[in-house]
Amino acid sequence: MGGILYGIGVGPGDPELLTLKAVRIMKECNVIAAPGRDLKKSVAYQIACGAAPELKDKECVGVELPMTRDQKVQQEYHEQAAALLEKYLNQGKQVGFLNLGDVTVYASYLYIHRLVLAHGYESRLVNGVPSFCAAAARLGIGLVENSQEFHVLSQPEQIEKGLSLPGTKVIMKMGKNLGKVKEWLYDSGQQVWMVENCGMEGERVYLSPKDINEKAGYYSLLVVKEAAGKDEA
Repeated sequence: MGGILYGIGVGPGDPELLTLKAVRIMKECNVIAAPGRDLKKSVAYQIACGAAPELKDKECVGVELPMTRDQKVQQEYHEQAAALLEKYLNQGKQVGFLNLGDVTVYASYLYIHRLVLAHGYESRLVNGVPSFCAAAARLGIGLVENSQEFHVLSQPEQIEKGLSLPGTKVIMKMGKNLGKVKEWLYDSGQQVWMVENCGMEGERVYLSPKDINEKAGYYSLLVVKEAAGKDEA
């Protein structure tokens, strides 16, 4: 019988935010995989080891998944990753692939998940705490209440138009576009918060657009709300 591949969400950074199910399955897996050529340097792996130190004694494999928007290059690396993991599945081993945040939200693993399923193997998803939920808790605010709308935006073309949407907007994966997004936020007149490295070393909280560091790291997330009174039910 072939092994099972698990895509495991490890949450945004704080090891205490891993679910009991995620920790149990990681401990049961024979092999632990995570994005990055050197798995020991993987952020997801370090978070997981904080919750389950015994993972360091397991067979581990780094899966190279470069950050690029070139879909052809992405496809090639996803296929290579699937082939690599399927070798372990053919040996009957249970493999846990670690993914930051929740495994269903902008998750690199999802592409591998679909390929492995298409090749006839079994692959299961194990949820983790989404980064925007952890960031809202860190800020001490709710994301949505009553009949408010909720929108998740990630690309510049989405963000500029999306800021006019009603309700709450979460902005992720801004990368080098943060300076441009900051200008749009000024013009929108909305309430803005940003959390950088939520739950990780170097965590920082910004409470207004003017405070935002345009050179903030990749793991930065914005919460944007309409001015008080505009988003009431």
